[in-house]
Amino acid sequence: MAQGELGRPEARVGVGDRQRPLQALQLSLNLALIAAWLWLYRPLAGYLGIIFTREDFRTNQILLGGILLLLALQLRGARRWPRPDAPPYPAPWPLILILGGTAGFLLVERFLDVNTLAAALFGLASYGLLGLWMEPARWRSGLPAALLIIGVLPFGTHLQTFVGYPLRIATAAIVQDGLQAAGIGSVSVDTILVFENGVSQIDLPCSGVQSLWTGMLFLLAATWVERRALNGRWLAVAALFSVLLLAANLARVAVLVTTGPVLGWDLTAEMLHVPLGVLGFAGACAAAVLLLRWAGRPYPEQPQAVAAARPAPVWFMPLLLALVLLASLLYAKREPDGLRAAAPAWQWPTALVTEPLPLKSDELAWLTRDGAESAVRQRFRYGDLSGTMILITSSTWRAHHRPERCFEVYGLQMRESRTLLAAPRRPVRFVTLGEKNQAGTLQ
Repeated sequence: MAQGELGRPEARVGVGDRQRPLQALQLSLNLALIAAWLWLYRPLAGYLGIIFTREDFRTNQILLGGILLLLALQLRGARRWPRPDAPPYPAPWPLILILGGTAGFLLVERFLDVNTLAAALFGLASYGLLGLWMEPARWRSGLPAALLIIGVLPFGTHLQTFVGYPLRIATAAIVQDGLQAAGIGSVSVDTILVFENGVSQIDLPCSGVQSLWTGMLFLLAATWVERRALNGRWLAVAALFSVLLLAANLARVAVLVTTGPVLGWDLTAEMLHVPLGVLGFAGACAAAVLLLRWAGRPYPEQPQAVAAARPAPVWFMPLLLALVLLASLLYAKREPDGLRAAAPAWQWPTALVTEPLPLKSDELAWLTRDGAESAVRQRFRYGDLSGTMILITSSTWRAHHRPERCFEVYGLQMRESRTLLAAPRRPVRFVTLGEKNQAGTLQ
């Protein structure tokens, strides 16, 4: 303090006092950017709420909880955090994720309407946005954790729908060829499919295509914990790991079929299917960890030297905010426009007697939300067999789902599923349905 002419102290304004208004302005701009970002991706709120609250996705929720716990343990010793009033810096790789992820999100919402893909693009773009405030080395080392959180989305369900059945057929064909080479030619592909489905849980994480999804989550977690880089060697490890997982499942099916249909020890096969799946999956994961350690040196736990603060261009923040607002204006959801297509003229055998059974308004609304373009319901009678069938045409990905989802419109849920051999080379899936009572249990 200095004494003025009147004896009153004069206050000197320091550098910190002059910077406070600028820091407050920057904090306001950062909050405005986050608000605009969340507004752009607001259509995903309902989908993410379903994924992380409904009982159908309990496995995804358990995995997310474990990942968040691991993330908290990893970040517990972190010393440097991005300041909330710091300006963003135009780093190239984060910008590529922001622009590419946002453009992909707009295209997917407009033309494909696939929620899981849109949510994955949101996760990638959001991690790119975070990278504008992070040190480049720390941002790159955290990329496996970001991919791990994105991987919790129900990709396994989609893989099971689109890849699972062809993969099971291919596995059964390879096992059949191996048995024939060993002089056992009495086991057909259909027998293998029916038997393997009868003794195994198709959605078991250590069996079939589900192991690919669960295995990739494990590989990303191991990559993050081991602090390995995502590079060409890592891609080679991921490819070899996938082969090991498929080989483990192939060996599991071969052992089950040999024990069951070939030797007739069905009870032994039923007892073996879980241990075999777990051992095969664990062995492939152990090999993946060894391969990761071969793939390269780990990142250092702490950077040896902290990079100097980079001056952020004053034009970058307004430009970034303008681009996010522009993307919000360009957003257009692919809206269902009703059952606008005429149903095809279905041709039935003369022995199959059918009659139309009109759909109710709530059923039509449910089908329209899933992207159906035409839908007809028929009551049929074929000898002693009678029932109803719904025939749907659609050109959107949303309409591709497991058939039992069609029963949700009646409030029914699947209780049991097994495969029966209706005729040679004609396996059919037998489903038992039930409805929830007030206590929330199936009956």
